[in-house]
Amino acid sequence: MTGMDLTVATLRDLAEGAAVLGTGGGGDPYIGRLLVERQLREGRRVTIIPIDELPDDALVLPSAMMGAPTVFVERPPSGRGNVAALRALEEHLGRTAAATMPIECGGLNSMMPLLLGAQLGLPVIDADGMGRAFPELQMETFAVYGVPGSPMSIASDHGDVAIIDALDNVRMERLARVMTVEMGGAAYICDYPMDAATVRRTAVPGTLTLGMRIGAALRTARERHEDPFDALTAALAGTIYTHGLILFRGKVVDIDRRTVDGFARGHVTLAALDDPGDQLRITFQNEHLVARRDGEVVAIVPDLICTLNTDTGAPVTTEALAFGQRLTVYAISTPDIMRTPAALDCFGPAAFGLPDPYTPVEQLTAGTQVGA
Repeated sequence: MTGMDLTVATLRDLAEGAAVLGTGGGGDPYIGRLLVERQLREGRRVTIIPIDELPDDALVLPSAMMGAPTVFVERPPSGRGNVAALRALEEHLGRTAAATMPIECGGLNSMMPLLLGAQLGLPVIDADGMGRAFPELQMETFAVYGVPGSPMSIASDHGDVAIIDALDNVRMERLARVMTVEMGGAAYICDYPMDAATVRRTAVPGTLTLGMRIGAALRTARERHEDPFDALTAALAGTIYTHGLILFRGKVVDIDRRTVDGFARGHVTLAALDDPGDQLRITFQNEHLVARRDGEVVAIVPDLICTLNTDTGAPVTTEALAFGQRLTVYAISTPDIMRTPAALDCFGPAAFGLPDPYTPVEQLTAGTQVGA
């Protein structure tokens, strides 16, 4: 089997790139990176394989953590439930997994399949089902293009394990959310069991290697004392994420964040340094959903809205936002597979109760001055 073995250096690049693609959410990948790094230092391997590597009928079990990112900060995951969740789903299906993969390429959940791959010697497919991070399990390209999410498995750090076989993907999310809350606000899951042919049809390809590319670009820019945002834009060039641009620069002047029903929800407001009356307000549910500059939408889900440290380009997640931070808000367009009518029905603005229609970020910002 061909593929690329991760090193500690490429893992660190991937973790930073994944935090960018997490668009403020997905959980901070730092803890997950440390868990994977320990596996590598103990001699285990993590092999990332292309989406077309496996035979059509090979079983793929995507893996992730579920819960509010604020919980992961207060009580970091141990990684013990990872294997239990996969083994429980294998037993339920009566089949053995040939590979795992991320359900989302952003944040902590870019790391958890890598941990599972190291623990069990499973390859990890270079693709995912969100192309970013989303807060709910039905918000997957897998679901958009006809893959049932259940049966799914769910496990805790305490030894609890359960199988959920829901009527539909929305019901699966609701049942799993309740169980996650009962498990302490964080749980390990395996869902969307499918064959490799279905992965090829429904997944967003190449997102793990894209994360490495973004992380390496930001790291190199810092080492060379170059503009990290120019480096980020250059890293996106020629990828399926075709547009990347600065929306706003300023400092955090207000933050309203609370953990509700298993989600980190709230708003953050930034003011321009040279004009405090010029403000940008971001609404989030784990991930950033919509950015409004002086009341006008400048980017909206499913396009990515990233909050990055103005000096270094380092991503700042929603649970780490704090008053006085100097941030640059950077927008990235989503791939075409995430902009179809069916995809927008699943994870467009209306899916989050937003009144605004979806307009691609490159249209919202065309001919306007951004980055003030």
